[in-house]
Amino acid sequence: MTDELSKTEIAALKKLLTDRQAELKKLDDEAIEWRSTVELDQQSVGRLSRMDAMQQQEMAQAEGRRRVLDRTRIAAALGRIAQEEYGWCAECGEPIAYRRLEIDPAASLCIQCAH
Repeated sequence: MTDELSKTEIAALKKLLTDRQAELKKLDDEAIEWRSTVELDQQSVGRLSRMDAMQQQEMAQAEGRRRVLDRTRIAAALGRIAQEEYGWCAECGEPIAYRRLEIDPAASLCIQCAH
């Protein structure tokens, strides 16, 4: 058996990447409200305190930064697929195991180089 990915495996991994890309876009669209400026509403009873709201805002911003990183990694992986360089370690040039790519289709390093 060859270490090189088959066209079927690459197509399945590409679908995982594009599905995740769409999911991240949806999450970004939903998170706009949480990232907005926190204002204290003195008239509302039972609302979160300003500190709680600010903490939620910071958490939403951190999640947004992680989504940006994920989208960048996905775009790079899709670029490697387009250039027919997908599935090869960027560090040592050896094949990346299919099982590793199933778990993280955006991985650019084999397991040995990732450690």
